[in-house]
Amino acid sequence: MMRILLFLATNLAVVLIASITLSLFGFDGFMAANGVDLNLSQLLIFCAVFGFAGSLFSLFISKWMAKMSTSTQVITQPRTRHEQWLIQTVEQLSREAGIKMPEVGIFPAYEANAFATGWNKNDALVAVSQGLLERFSPDEVKAVLAHEIGHVANGDMVTLALIQGVVNTFVMFFARIIGNFVDKVVFKNDEGRGIAYYVATIFAELVLGFLASAIVMWFSRKREFRADEAGAQLAGTTAMISALQRLRSEQGLPVHMPDTMAAFGINGGLKQGLARMFMSHPPLEERIDALRRRG
Repeated sequence: MMRILLFLATNLAVVLIASITLSLFGFDGFMAANGVDLNLSQLLIFCAVFGFAGSLFSLFISKWMAKMSTSTQVITQPRTRHEQWLIQTVEQLSREAGIKMPEVGIFPAYEANAFATGWNKNDALVAVSQGLLERFSPDEVKAVLAHEIGHVANGDMVTLALIQGVVNTFVMFFARIIGNFVDKVVFKNDEGRGIAYYVATIFAELVLGFLASAIVMWFSRKREFRADEAGAQLAGTTAMISALQRLRSEQGLPVHMPDTMAAFGINGGLKQGLARMFMSHPPLEERIDALRRRG
């Protein structure tokens, strides 16, 4: 979940800053003068350019953002036998998955957690929490690493960026249609674009962006099942199930980390209804059942 939240937060910030900057410099007015606000095809192209720019920028800085926000220490020269084992294990899994050896790091967190990120499968970062290394067995740690390697090998971050780019495009597109409607129809402004257009557009981007994130979360849940399958193939189904069961057993443990970091946990409880739509990971029970059915 960590990489999803970082990606979404960065992407939203980029899109909002781009929208506000363009408004401040009068670019929307330039568009209106050239009929872009009435030409939906041109407006869609404009939104696609900036929508994909936000998602791709987020993708390219994903490793840097992850390292900075989690205080991940990349292992450049193993200092302990545990770090040596971690490097060797990731190297073995990467070779079996057919990808280039990613950077390997450890971040200080009591919670059992891990993530993988990077702009392509041959320039990735895989990191685990100190808590996971301390409390999980070697086989369970290997299974978690295999799961993250599975994300990298499946190209999940790239696919996520493309999906987010499409989402951004239509959020910006419909937000500007709504802003134009509010300005022209509700406030009956016939002299260029008034303040109502800009306020309504930014507000609509926030609301539509939140609602559209359900699409991104749906994809995220689907890819977790695929990463579990990859983890089972690389580390064994028994070890993958054992790692998920250990995560489930730790759901009731107190989390000795800031709330902003606790939200990044890869383990999640069973949720229903609207809350389920915005879960980045399926419930652990469902993931375990899926692996058992797989055999």
